[in-house]
Amino acid sequence: MEMVDDGIMEKLDLKSLGFESTNDTFRIADFGCSVGPNTFFAVENIMKAVEHKHHAQFNNSAPLSGFQVFFNDVTTNDFNTLFKALHSNEKYFSAGVPGTFFGRLLPRSTLHFAHSSYCLHWLSKVPTEVLDSESPAWNKGSIQCDGLKKEVTKAYSAQFQSDMSTFLEARGQEIVGGGLMVIITGGLPDGVLMSQAGIGMYYDLLGSCLIDMAELGVISEEQLDSFNLPLYYSSSKEIEEIIKANGNFSIERMDSLSHNIWKTSRETKIKVSVTGGRAVFQGLLEDHFGREVAEKTFENFETKLDENFSIIDGAAHEHIDHFILLKRNVN
Repeated sequence: MEMVDDGIMEKLDLKSLGFESTNDTFRIADFGCSVGPNTFFAVENIMKAVEHKHHAQFNNSAPLSGFQVFFNDVTTNDFNTLFKALHSNEKYFSAGVPGTFFGRLLPRSTLHFAHSSYCLHWLSKVPTEVLDSESPAWNKGSIQCDGLKKEVTKAYSAQFQSDMSTFLEARGQEIVGGGLMVIITGGLPDGVLMSQAGIGMYYDLLGSCLIDMAELGVISEEQLDSFNLPLYYSSSKEIEEIIKANGNFSIERMDSLSHNIWKTSRETKIKVSVTGGRAVFQGLLEDHFGREVAEKTFENFETKLDENFSIIDGAAHEHIDHFILLKRNVN
């Protein structure tokens, strides 16, 4: 929140966007909103920061006429739950925009501020090569891009670059010149492999539960080998190169956020890890293996996590979140 506040105060020029002489509505989009309430916290913070900036820049000589917020996520998102949670007295007009953000969703020069939190490390698809037994990038024995096999890493990296470039190109058309975009996404410190980070060990442990069930004959080896997580944690160097190659935005700020939530008790860490894993991955497992297997996986995962938590908790490296503030170039 503080980084967003600072970015709006320092980098958003409302005068150049025409808010001194017009009564235009300030338009915000949250790409990958899910069902709330985090999206509401994010957009409310953005609005407060914009109002603060407006007051500082114009001394309220021309008050903002209001805000419009576009909530976006894939078509399978539960927008009913999202909008039921909206307070009726909110100070903004809201709209749902279903569809993948790996493509255009809004008319040209619609947005003044775009926001995407913890979404862009999710790929649009698992790279086809890692599922192909005839490919050098076949990822047999693992459900993730652990960084240990260069062909697998190359395939995941190429998919990430393609997805990120597509996202930036679409937002480049939707955001007005001088508008801002904040991206918060999971990543790794430069030079650190996924297998060296606690989060990579966490995913390996989840994968080991599936391997156990394949060895017991609960699921087939073919089912196991055809399952990979569509996740890629990039380095800051990699993501910076993609943004610069796109050319639509200038990088105003790029920082790393650590995970202070882990500075808690062992019991809390395990509880958060298991419930968080269910929230994020249970749907993927159910789609691929069925509900019964997914439920059994997380039962076993909780036991294994308890037995191995000191190894994961004591990992030399941890993943980070990239905080990126971009400004749309004025063409």
